[in-house]
Amino acid sequence: MSIHKIAYKETGYFSKLICDYLEEHESLNQFYGNFPTLENFKKQLEAKSFSQEKRSVLVSALQNQYKNLELGEAVESAIEQLEQENTFTVTTGHQLNLFTGPLYFLYKIISTITLSRKLKEAYPDHNFVPVYWMATEDHDFDEINYFRLHGKKIQWNREDIQNNDKGAVGALKTEGLQEVFNLICAELGNTQLAKELCDLFESAYLKYDTLTEATRYLAHRIFSQYGLVIVDGDDHQLKLVFAPYMKQEILENKAHKAVSTQAEKLEKSGYSVQVNAREINLFYLSDGIRERIIEKEGRYFINDTSIEFSKEELLAKLEETPEAFSPNVIMRPLYQEVILPNLAYIGGGGEIAYWLELKSFFDAVEVPFPMLMVRNSALLITEKQQEKLEKLHVSIEDLFLNQNDLVNRKIRKISNIDVDFSPQKKHLVKQFEDLYTLASETDASFLGAVKAQEVKQLKGLDHLEKRLLKAQKKKLGDHVKRLTDIQNELFPLENLQERIMNFSEFYLEYGSDLIPQLFDSLDPLDYKFTVITK
Repeated sequence: MSIHKIAYKETGYFSKLICDYLEEHESLNQFYGNFPTLENFKKQLEAKSFSQEKRSVLVSALQNQYKNLELGEAVESAIEQLEQENTFTVTTGHQLNLFTGPLYFLYKIISTITLSRKLKEAYPDHNFVPVYWMATEDHDFDEINYFRLHGKKIQWNREDIQNNDKGAVGALKTEGLQEVFNLICAELGNTQLAKELCDLFESAYLKYDTLTEATRYLAHRIFSQYGLVIVDGDDHQLKLVFAPYMKQEILENKAHKAVSTQAEKLEKSGYSVQVNAREINLFYLSDGIRERIIEKEGRYFINDTSIEFSKEELLAKLEETPEAFSPNVIMRPLYQEVILPNLAYIGGGGEIAYWLELKSFFDAVEVPFPMLMVRNSALLITEKQQEKLEKLHVSIEDLFLNQNDLVNRKIRKISNIDVDFSPQKKHLVKQFEDLYTLASETDASFLGAVKAQEVKQLKGLDHLEKRLLKAQKKKLGDHVKRLTDIQNELFPLENLQERIMNFSEFYLEYGSDLIPQLFDSLDPLDYKFTVITK
């Protein structure tokens, strides 16, 4: 196994906002607290306070959530440590994607676990617990009901989804997944590794009743030996702790005011805004519904329903049944930081982008803002793929080129004809410099005509160069096809592998070595793209 690192901005797959953040550009300083370096965690530890009462509630809630699973020694120890005042968490979050969804699900959690280990080494007087926050209250079923296997979309279809299941996805029953299970096993084949994957899917999705339970089992089975603690925010005890902040949101609209101002500042700094705050950033959660709460003339309406409350009725409902209120994308980060002794959040580029809109809101409600860490991002290259790349003389850097640029560059290298008119263009430009001098000395009105002729002849050379390249591509068609095929394998659908492919394909290749190799290769504090070659 070999590891190659590339700067994120050189891959072409990450936004200017994320690249600038990782380079600590001054334009972004006001949008976060401590930049995530190992040394800065000392400041974060000093800033984060967490009461014993909250710790007891958190541990009690977790013990209840894990009641149907065998904890295992590492997870049991981690939960027990959360009662101790010197214990803190590092958190990542993810949707309840079918069978983990895209490959980066693994990278998020491995980054989180590895960071916890590094922090323990650096600050041995403290304990650090890695946390996976399940997005159980999300309602975007269409985003999570599939994964890709061997280029095919494996999808969980629910005919009643539009009519009956518009609530939190975590509550969805796992009915209908037997058909998906049969499809997966047929696609995976009959090898021992394929049978292990089928067993994993069956144990999670056919033996547990809800998507929350299935996802918890799946993540627990993969990562329990590393002490990963899985948190479900859809919890009465945890929502009770957060209730004062939800009340404040209903009455004072602090998030809308603070986040809107922060978003405007981001735009003025030249960056795109990821999310926009609403006046009330809470949903009403009930059987089959998760809808926005809207205030009109002192009354509170649940969007697209006939449900409405007076202010007094809504606050009474919040006090009695806080689990009926669900934070949206703006409030969920605050919820996490209120109920966890958390130091850092690890997320993808899109997640970090919306967290960067929240700093002033956290300040307004007097909650410490966590350190924001971009999760590890990686490309896995199998042994066979590496052999193909070597035969084609393609470097790691070449792979990240636009496909047309990659093909043109390689054609120029292997062709016995030099299809590069750069010298001729330079010579032409030099000739026209002399013509400009002659025209200006004779009659300046001819300068425009000289310029037009220069442009025309340079365009002619460009056109001829492209035609010759096209002819060479046709002549070297087999080489071009092998070149584009391997790039398409590694960047499916013209995207990063981790955003499209599922871990199961790589488990078939690496087996039980997959997770350990990722742990050996990914460093959450090394902010570079990682290429891993078997």
